Amino acid sequence: MTALENLVQNLARLPGIGPKSASRIAYHLIKTDAAYNKQLGLNIATIQEQVFPCSICGSFTEIDPCPICEDHSRDRSQLCIVEAPQDVITLQSSGAFNGLYHVLGGAISPLDGIGPENLSFAKMLKRISEGQFKEIIIATNPTEEGDTTALYIRHILKDRQDLTITRLASGLPIGGDLEYADRITLARSLRGRVQF
Repeated sequence: MTALENLVQNLARLPGIGPKSASRIAYHLIKTDAAYNKQLGLNIATIQEQVFPCSICGSFTEIDPCPICEDHSRDRSQLCIVEAPQDVITLQSSGAFNGLYHVLGGAISPLDGIGPENLSFAKMLKRISEGQFKEIIIATNPTEEGDTTALYIRHILKDRQDLTITRLASGLPIGGDLEYADRITLARSLRGRVQF
């Protein structure tokens, strides 16, 4: 296998990159400045040494605990539970949430061999019991796995009468047309309707 074929094959293993995109990226890198390629290679080679999960919430960070967990101006009565570290970044970019986060490390998926014991539920329960939380916000993805995970969280917290358990609303996007919405999105929108 040539060096170019090897690079294309490795690039194609990245999520969202197919063989054609991998080939375009590889040819772009061949024509790019060598200093850029060296810096990119160094960034890739050292990323796991520089970025790691926060020991408290599980989000990716370069310092431990992460800046969000260390920020005492945040609302420590709210805990938002997400599936993946990138979900924290997405929610933070909205500017609408100022509480704390807990990253599960995935969603329950029996078909993929992922059960509750494979995710950070024990750590989540410990944080909740030791914290001063009043609201648990379940922000799992609106998928079968995300719904299963949300139901499991609600189940393991059912005896905690001191907690309000909420779930992110899901439904139609702003500016979207009903005719382009799929059945599941429409059904979720109808079930999650609010008084106007």
